[in-house]
Amino acid sequence: MPETRQILARADAGRRLPTLGGMARPNGVVIVSERYWAFAGVDGSLREGVMAARPQAVRRIPLLRGLAKLVAALSPVFRRRGVTRPRERALLAFALVAPFGFFVLPPALRLPAGIVLTIALVLWVLRGRTLRLHGAEHRAIAAAESRRLTATWAGSARPSRFSPRCGTNFAALVLPVTFFADRVWPLAPAPYTPLVVTLLSLALTMELWQAIQVSRRRLFRPLLLPGLGLQRLTTREPTLDETRTALTAVASVLRRELASS
Repeated sequence: MPETRQILARADAGRRLPTLGGMARPNGVVIVSERYWAFAGVDGSLREGVMAARPQAVRRIPLLRGLAKLVAALSPVFRRRGVTRPRERALLAFALVAPFGFFVLPPALRLPAGIVLTIALVLWVLRGRTLRLHGAEHRAIAAAESRRLTATWAGSARPSRFSPRCGTNFAALVLPVTFFADRVWPLAPAPYTPLVVTLLSLALTMELWQAIQVSRRRLFRPLLLPGLGLQRLTTREPTLDETRTALTAVASVLRRELASS
C-alpha cells in the first residue's frame, strides 16, 4: 500500500497523465490506458497486461478507427489471461455476435430482440458488487483527471461517480443511431444488411461520442444527458475500500506509464 500511495502522489504532481478508461467487474475493477491495463480485485489481487496495439494508419481513418478502438477496449476481457473466465468470455462473445443473426427474424422483431438482448447483457454485466465498483471506477478516473488521487485514497476527496466518458453514455447513443440507420438504409435488404448496419452504427456512434468529448461547445453536451441519467441506475456510491480497489488499478497503469515517459 505505501508504494501505491507513492505512485498516486507522483501522478498528482505530474503535468500530463494519459487518458484512462475502465470497466467494473463483480470482483474488481479494470483500468486501461492506450498502452496498459490492470485489474485490481476486491480480494487484493492484481493482474497487469499490455493493451492491443492499433496500427497508426488505422487511427487516421474515420469510422474504422472507432471500430478499432472498440476492439482494443475489449481486449482485456477476451484475452485468455485477461480478466474473465472462459465461460464468461463465451457468454459475452455470444451477446456480441447474436445481433448479427437477427436478419433471420421478421423486421418488426429485430429492434425488440436487440433491446431485450441489451437489457439482459446489462443485467448480467452489472451483477453483484459491480454497481458500486462501477462508481468506484469513475471516481478513481476522475481523481486522476483532477489530480486528487492521494486525497481520494485518504477519503478526504470524493470525486463524482458519474462520468461523461462511460460506456453507458456510448450505449445510450448507439441505440438511436442504430434505429435511425436501419430506417434510412438506402439499399435493398440482404442477409448481410444487419451486419453492415450494426458495424456502421457502432463506428458512427464512436465518432460522435469522441467529437462530443473533445468539443468545447455546450450545444452538444445534452447528447450525454441520457447516458448520465442511466448511470444513476448503473452505478452506486462506492465504499472507501472499493474506491481504493479502483485506485490500485489506476496506480498500476500510471506506474508503467510514468516509467516509460
